[in-house]
Amino acid sequence: MAKSQWAAFFDDHAPRYDENVFTKNTLAEVDFLIEALGLSRGDSILDIGCGTGRHAVELASRGFDVTGLDISSGMLAEARKRASSAGVEVAWVHADARRFAFRRGFDAVVCLCEGAFGLLTDADDPIGQPLAILRNAAGSMKTGARALFTVLNAMRMIRRAKGEGAEDAEFDPIALAERTDCLPPGSSRKYSLFERGFVPTELVLLFGTAGLEVLEIWGGTAGNWGRRPIDPDEYEIMVLAQKPERPPAPPFGFFARREFGT
Repeated sequence: MAKSQWAAFFDDHAPRYDENVFTKNTLAEVDFLIEALGLSRGDSILDIGCGTGRHAVELASRGFDVTGLDISSGMLAEARKRASSAGVEVAWVHADARRFAFRRGFDAVVCLCEGAFGLLTDADDPIGQPLAILRNAAGSMKTGARALFTVLNAMRMIRRAKGEGAEDAEFDPIALAERTDCLPPGSSRKYSLFERGFVPTELVLLFGTAGLEVLEIWGGTAGNWGRRPIDPDEYEIMVLAQKPERPPAPPFGFFARREFGT
C-alpha cells in the first residue's frame, strides 16, 4: 500500500521535528497529564500519534508502562533513539491510528498535538476519520480509564479564513478543514496537507458516539495547557474524557453539567 501524504511528511520532518517551538514544554505537560488523568506509577498508557516520543519517554522515565503508536517509521526511529538515551523501555508500534486494536486494556490514552486526529488524506471522511480513532482508543481502554486529546480549533480556522493569513491556507467550511502547502525545514519536497478543526459541541458528540464521556473541555495549545477556558483564536482545544461502565447516551451529559457561558 502506498505511503500516505502524512506518513511521508512526518518521515521527512522527523529528524528536525523537535526543533519546533511547541515541543519545548514537555516536563510541564507530563506533570499536567499525570494530574488530569489521575495516574499512578505503574499505570499503562497508550500514546496515539506519539511522534518522536517526547511525552512517551518522559512518562516511562517516571515509572509508567507506555506504548507509543505512530504511522511514521521516521518518527518512531527518533523515538527509539530518545528512549535509548533516556535508558527507558517503551513499546513502539508502527500503525495507522484509524486501524489498530490491542488485546490489553490501558489505564489511560493520550493523543497530543493532534496525533493523527483530524489529519486527513483526500480519501478520508472528515467525520469518519476522527471517529475511527476515537473508537479504537475507546476499545483499548479499561472501564474507568481516562483519555486526553488536544485537537485543532475550528473557531480559529473560521475566524482567520477571511482575515490575515488567509492566503496561506485554503479553507473548506463544510469539512472545517484547511489545506496548506508545507515545505519542511531541510527538505526539497513540498507537501499538500489537509487538517481538520473541531468545535466543542461536535467533540462531545464524537466522543460520546465512540463510547467516551467528555468530562472537561479546555484551551489546549501546546505550551499553554491548563484548566482554562478556550480562546477562540488559539490553535488547539483539549478534551478530557472517560470510558464509563455503560456507553453514554445522548445528549452525553457534558452540557447538562455546566451553566451556559461557563
